[in-house]
Amino acid sequence: MNICITPSLLHGNVNVPSSKSYAHRMLICAALSNGVSVIKNVTMSKDIEATINSLKAVGAEFSIENSDITVKGISAIPENATINCCESGSTLRFMIPVAAALGIDAEFIGQGRLPQRPIDTYIREFSNKNIIFNYNNTMPFSISGKLSGGNFFLEGDISSQFVTGLLFALPLLENDSKIILTSKLESEPYVNMTIEVLRHFGINITKLSDGYEVKGHQKYNPANLKVEGDYSQAAFYYVANAIGNNINIDNLNPLSMQGDRKILDIIKNMCYNNGNECMLGHFNEDCSDIPDLVPILAVLGSFGNDESFIYNAKRLRIKESDRLSAISETLNKLGGKIKVNNDGLIIEPIISFNGGVVDSFSDHRIVMCAAIAATRAKNDVIIKNAQAVEKSYPLFFNDYNNLGGKANVITME
Repeated sequence: MNICITPSLLHGNVNVPSSKSYAHRMLICAALSNGVSVIKNVTMSKDIEATINSLKAVGAEFSIENSDITVKGISAIPENATINCCESGSTLRFMIPVAAALGIDAEFIGQGRLPQRPIDTYIREFSNKNIIFNYNNTMPFSISGKLSGGNFFLEGDISSQFVTGLLFALPLLENDSKIILTSKLESEPYVNMTIEVLRHFGINITKLSDGYEVKGHQKYNPANLKVEGDYSQAAFYYVANAIGNNINIDNLNPLSMQGDRKILDIIKNMCYNNGNECMLGHFNEDCSDIPDLVPILAVLGSFGNDESFIYNAKRLRIKESDRLSAISETLNKLGGKIKVNNDGLIIEPIISFNGGVVDSFSDHRIVMCAAIAATRAKNDVIIKNAQAVEKSYPLFFNDYNNLGGKANVITME
């Protein structure tokens, strides 16, 4: 699907999708519970479908009515399962330890760049915990055996998803375990979200100075929860407002634990008063805890009054795309001035984007980044392969057009 956007400012109300991060976590915990849970206000997307189908493969049952999902926890663990993670890194890294803890001989398959996403941490740590990997640096691969407890040594600067995956699995084991971090944990807010959700389902995690202690032989209890709105998606609209749009953003928890709520502080700190008008300054932002904000921060920085800097973002090279290069190439093709360095971006200010033709790099956040940039472009912006947005926000362009945007599907030769 190719989308042509004729520049126009957005205005009106938007209900942001519910948090994909919370939904993944709640659905997994519900599947591991002994009983029936109801998870309300789930926004369906390709990633959430991948997690639901993966949990079905290991024995959970789901009933979906509008945005409410009833989950019957696993009652009979299968001996074998094929787990299709599609393009969801969260699904992959959460389900490997879950399948291992349940003792399922599992084959993992996936698409896009997912087969290249690293899982070396699990292979190393599980090799002396009774798990055998049949892995040749891509997909499909398989695991066999039943995970045993003990000490797990994890690098904190690769992905917090490894920590979360283990936090789901370790309570199911007979023995107690520890997760010992060998470097500073990046994206820690995501782990805090995991611990919060686990607590709702009766699982206790003890935070240590260098990691986490997890008692074995715990039981997941059913729970009824509502998923709050997603600050990762709302960030695109908040930045749209900062660069001249006028959108009321609903469905958000002002006290949320989501790390991406930091977008509010970044914008607030960047604004200064010039008479009666609020102007944009610039920023120097450590994005180690907020990697998903980087694409839209690049748009924000483009309308500052001086260079802005994003650093500690090297992990974005192993996302759905090499996101640092994708952001730079996309916005520069539209008339931006962005340079990639070793672990981030240098963003020079511009008056407006010019317009042009860009590719999505099969990355949902690149699509939304380009669409918000188009609101401050002189000419049309064409986004090729814009269907990538379905990974997290399938109705993005519906909402965009309802806000007065002019995005239309086109055919390109």
